[in-house]
Amino acid sequence: MKNIVKITLALLLFNVASVWAHEVRPAYLQIQEQSPNLYSVLWKVPRTVDKVLNIQPQFEESFTLTETVSPRILEAFVLYTFQLTGEKSLANTELRIDQLNTTGTDVLVNIRLLNGESHSFLLQPTEDSARIPETPSKWTVAKTYTILGVEHILFGFDHLLFVLALIMITKGFNKLLKTITAFTLAHSITLCFSALGIASLPGPPVEAVIALSIVFLALEVMKIQEGQPTLTSKKPWLVAFSFGLLHGFGFAGALQEIGLPQNEIPLALATFNIGVEIGQILFVIVVLAISKPIQHFILKFRWSTKLVPYALGSIAAFWLIERIAGF
Repeated sequence: MKNIVKITLALLLFNVASVWAHEVRPAYLQIQEQSPNLYSVLWKVPRTVDKVLNIQPQFEESFTLTETVSPRILEAFVLYTFQLTGEKSLANTELRIDQLNTTGTDVLVNIRLLNGESHSFLLQPTEDSARIPETPSKWTVAKTYTILGVEHILFGFDHLLFVLALIMITKGFNKLLKTITAFTLAHSITLCFSALGIASLPGPPVEAVIALSIVFLALEVMKIQEGQPTLTSKKPWLVAFSFGLLHGFGFAGALQEIGLPQNEIPLALATFNIGVEIGQILFVIVVLAISKPIQHFILKFRWSTKLVPYALGSIAAFWLIERIAGF
């Protein structure tokens, strides 16, 4: 009976790990004005191995959307190409994403007009339509990329598990603040460098090393629980900074898939990073808030001390093997 329970828990663990390994990606709608009232449209829809989201942009009746290129299957998306023609400008018309309210994904919309103006805004399942503005708004860009940053970190479970391991290793609020600050500084540096084209690393190896960093911290947690002093326990900020540089390249890869508005790259980059930090702070607050009840549980059931590091290590090891296999 015990063996059956162990096997069931293992299967559940790896099933959850497989789901978590693929974070939620937004769909992307790019509209480029080619001549008055004539637009090229790129529609990038997230996909899994066997499923593509059944969502479609819908314009007002005075516009006609015509497919010009057969759909192309990319690694995590399907790319559709259309031509949009209309009797008037897109400004002040309504854009809606059909069936978006039945999904759990967002749609980032980028519109570039002949006069050089561009619009960036976000559509969500709870707000699946918007009126295209006449003039660009920096506030809309800032709001859009802040939300995307928050969502990316909260659904980027590998980054969250790394932060969770850092919290478990670090003793004392001041040391934790120093450690989280080091992680933030490091991934902000490489995120900016990569997004601006100053430095880059290939995505698949970066994602594999991010998983490896969680395995490393899980082992460090177990050593610390056994009373073995380690460099990580003495100087967690140093480890946080070192691995944070790699995590920044991971954030940059996600941002590259999302895309940046060409006229507002610094603003979008800065607010995306701010959103990542807001999400990270929220996660740390939640973990600290529930830590005391968990400590009471651990004192009552001593065997549970190994539960979290074993779970962290197992999930991260699964991700590591899966990502290496995908090279």
